[in-house]
Amino acid sequence: MPSNHYQTTYDTAKMKADGTATEIQTLQAQLADSQPLDLDALKQEKDSTESAQRSLSESNRVVSTRKSANQTALNAINKTAKTIIELEARYKWLKEISDTANGDISGKEKIKLETYIQAAYFDRIIARANLRLLQMSNSQFELKRRDVSGKQGQSGLDLNVIDHYNGTERDAKTLSGGESFIAALSLALGLSDEIQNNAGGIRLDSMFVDEGFDSLDDTKLSQAMQALMNISQTNRLIGIISHVFGLDEKIGRRIAVTKDRTGGSRAEIILN
Repeated sequence: MPSNHYQTTYDTAKMKADGTATEIQTLQAQLADSQPLDLDALKQEKDSTESAQRSLSESNRVVSTRKSANQTALNAINKTAKTIIELEARYKWLKEISDTANGDISGKEKIKLETYIQAAYFDRIIARANLRLLQMSNSQFELKRRDVSGKQGQSGLDLNVIDHYNGTERDAKTLSGGESFIAALSLALGLSDEIQNNAGGIRLDSMFVDEGFDSLDDTKLSQAMQALMNISQTNRLIGIISHVFGLDEKIGRRIAVTKDRTGGSRAEIILN
């Protein structure tokens, strides 16, 4: 092997050895001012760090568990809140219906749904009753359901009477006994007409009027009798129960009941 090969190998090894020596000197210079390591202190620091890490891991587990539980609770709260909102909306809707049905809407007429429906039918009965009342009162009286707009309290079925003789409107309770009788009779006839007209084929073939004629003067008695006779001509039986003297003369077919001295009574059918 040529000598120059050995020389090259030597040079290379020497250069590495010089580099290593320089590096050693540098490290020695860097370590000249350093203190020796305290292995016991480092071990204690390591143990403390590991203990803190374990504590943090446990805290993280507790927080994670609590977070999961809180998330479940939040989901339940959100679901309940949504249900409450839906129920509140439904309650508001039902409350409005209830207030309307019970006449409790602020600023509106205090009329219940039941009264409102009754009033609607009552208006129809009154319209039919007025046809009879105008005839029996010689066109003097006409019934009218009282206007309750802007008034407080539950109402809607009260009656006023219009007096066409003096152009006034007043409470129907102010009518005299005879006037009240023909008004009540007119309402009964109006109710009968309305039932027959709207009750799906129901027909009232008979009507009995018990007393009340003694409160009528001769004119109103004649007018009431004429109205009842007109009804009887429409294939309806009108029965009148009365003790008014002279009324029997206006009735062509009647049953006369007479009390005898022995305490009994006797019935007689009279056909004129």
